[in-house]
Amino acid sequence: IHCHLSKEFSSASSTTTVTSRVTKNGNAVVEKDLLNHDDVAAERGMVDDLFDETYREKEGPKPPLQYVWRNIILMSLLHLGAIIGLMLIPSAKIQTLAWAILCFVLSALGITAGSHRLWSHRCYKATLPLRIFLTIANSMAFQNDIYEWARDHRVHHKFSETDADPHNAMRGFFFSHIGWLLVRKHPDVIEKGQKLDLSDLKADKVVMFQRRYYKPSVVLLCFTLPTVVPWYFWDESIIISFLIPAILRYTLGLNATWLVNSAAHMFGNRPYDQNINPRENPLVSMGALGEGFHNYHHTFPYDYSASEFGWRFNFTTAFIDLMCLLGLASDRKKVSREVILARKMRTGDGSHKSG
Repeated sequence: IHCHLSKEFSSASSTTTVTSRVTKNGNAVVEKDLLNHDDVAAERGMVDDLFDETYREKEGPKPPLQYVWRNIILMSLLHLGAIIGLMLIPSAKIQTLAWAILCFVLSALGITAGSHRLWSHRCYKATLPLRIFLTIANSMAFQNDIYEWARDHRVHHKFSETDADPHNAMRGFFFSHIGWLLVRKHPDVIEKGQKLDLSDLKADKVVMFQRRYYKPSVVLLCFTLPTVVPWYFWDESIIISFLIPAILRYTLGLNATWLVNSAAHMFGNRPYDQNINPRENPLVSMGALGEGFHNYHHTFPYDYSASEFGWRFNFTTAFIDLMCLLGLASDRKKVSREVILARKMRTGDGSHKSG
């Protein structure tokens, strides 16, 4: 099966327009040896995950926090159930633990390879069978439907670390990790999210089908299926079946994703752009299947690997490569080594490595 990377973005694809500005998230086109973001965006058919340097936060006092008590109570109960699940691990059958790990990996891929790299950034193309698989995995992850996840993530990139960023890390670790889900969104997040071009998501029938039937899909795939399989097939206790493969696995999946928003915006080095907050965090990458190379990702959000190091701590990249080998994926976008090196030399923190 013929499988190939789409043409690498290098100096040959740059325009002769040169500016010397460095924006807050480093996504300006600077020096002619760097790729032109407009060219890359045109090839992907979108620009709404590139930083908007024209945005200015409104002056005056910030709006008061409005707590969402339903979410606070549910998240508290969920984490309590996860702690009980942790305590039950010694009592669980080995098949149950293996099933929980499998559910964790599948649901994580629904986020990393699905709602993130495919639908939020259009880093590669996926055939209908792969899109259906990733949608099923995404519902198992239960982190909002693909449409809403991709919308919020594009807003996060376009207005990174501002009032319009849903999980603005400038508001502290707790807020960027889970707190943003426990309070009402800042008005700027809602306003900017409504102005994004989401026509590509609306045109994807698989995405819109999931959005229409999201709640029943979550009940079935996030909670019922993970619970029923060990109870039915190898007579696991129904309590253990529910608390480990469903509740504990779901909670760990949530926190792995949240660590990308929190820890990977605060802890680590910045070899690609020291002018932005996101960092390279290999520990987060191990837990989030390759999503912790965050300084790289915010510098080059259109790279399908979200890293320059291929499969290293990056299960999602290996998965996408396998899908391409099987003919289920194509047109992976990759930044050339020359462009990466030039960017490191120009805006990096001097570490020139990850970790």
